[in-house]
Amino acid sequence: MTKTQKGIYKVTLTAMLSAVAFALMFVEFSIPVIPAFIKFDISDLPALFGAFAFGPLYGVIIELIKNILHILIKGTSSAFVGELSNFLLGASLCLVAGLIYKSGKSKKSAVLACFIGALIMGLLSLPINYFAVYPAYVKFFGLPLEAIIKMYCDILPKISSVPTSNSLFNCLLVFNVPFTFFKGIVDAVICIIVYKPLSRFIKGRM
Repeated sequence: MTKTQKGIYKVTLTAMLSAVAFALMFVEFSIPVIPAFIKFDISDLPALFGAFAFGPLYGVIIELIKNILHILIKGTSSAFVGELSNFLLGASLCLVAGLIYKSGKSKKSAVLACFIGALIMGLLSLPINYFAVYPAYVKFFGLPLEAIIKMYCDILPKISSVPTSNSLFNCLLVFNVPFTFFKGIVDAVICIIVYKPLSRFIKGRM
């Protein structure tokens, strides 16, 4: 396969992975230990796979295309806030994990890359939600912040005052950060399981 053909092949597979990632955004569900408006999905999985197979930039591109498609299909009902958050968090997972894996391609490297990528994604969820996502939902949708915090308090009453006096910060730290980290770990585990056999097929075609 020539260099041009390899390039076309990568672009084609990137488009396919983007389509799968977009479809997986609609396969979402709530988890009882976190407020119902926060949904769990594995739409970052195809992007993480792309980051491992072709490089971190491809993972970021898949995350971008996935969210652009979501905006085109769903419209501006979320004022782009949900898509922006999804892109930033997913891109951080793919970029960090892809860069680490690229430096030493082995199973041990893949596990370390996924763990650190998921950890970074979880930690970034706090400032992204605190400074951008939740304030935007309050402003654009008129949803009182007190009502949002109450949803967390219904699960864990003391969250409004522990571990700090900042209720929103507490909610994000105790609920969102672990949830986002867990979400990244689930994507990572599935990716590590399926990556080797699928990558052999993909690279065998190249």
